Amino acid sequence: MIEWKEETIIERDIETVWSLFSDKNIKKIMPKVEEHTIVEKSETEVGAKHQQSYREGKRVETYIVETLAYEDTPDKKLKTVRFVIGKAFEVNFSFTLEKVDENNTKFIYSGHNKGINFVGRAMMKLANKKGSQKVVHEFMERVNQEALNHTSH
Repeated sequence: MIEWKEETIIERDIETVWSLFSDKNIKKIMPKVEEHTIVEKSETEVGAKHQQSYREGKRVETYIVETLAYEDTPDKKLKTVRFVIGKAFEVNFSFTLEKVDENNTKFIYSGHNKGINFVGRAMMKLANKKGSQKVVHEFMERVNQEALNHTSH
């Protein structure tokens, strides 16, 4: 299993940063997502399900993303999701935003990726932990850049 928990301060208000995690903006922070369509409940509810298609090179994987936790208060925002990809891996991650002050937001990105069958577990043993950390840092930097470029709520 690969686990991560990273945090950074983004020099934008919490509502601006949070808006990047909405359905309409998800492709800005996850450019490899080709499709992100709600199929059950609404995007602001626990139990919401989205059908998502993700491109990795020439391959496109389609899977269901389930919202496990959702919190939207003035000082704290949280979204936890889970999906299974390729019948081999379960990916579970959380985006947490905490209001530092009117112009700064703490962004915490945590999660894990684990093999759920023999093939998945074997591939996890071969996974490059350094490469996984690079992906996490690149994602956090993309969220930071998009927040700095994003003006509307």
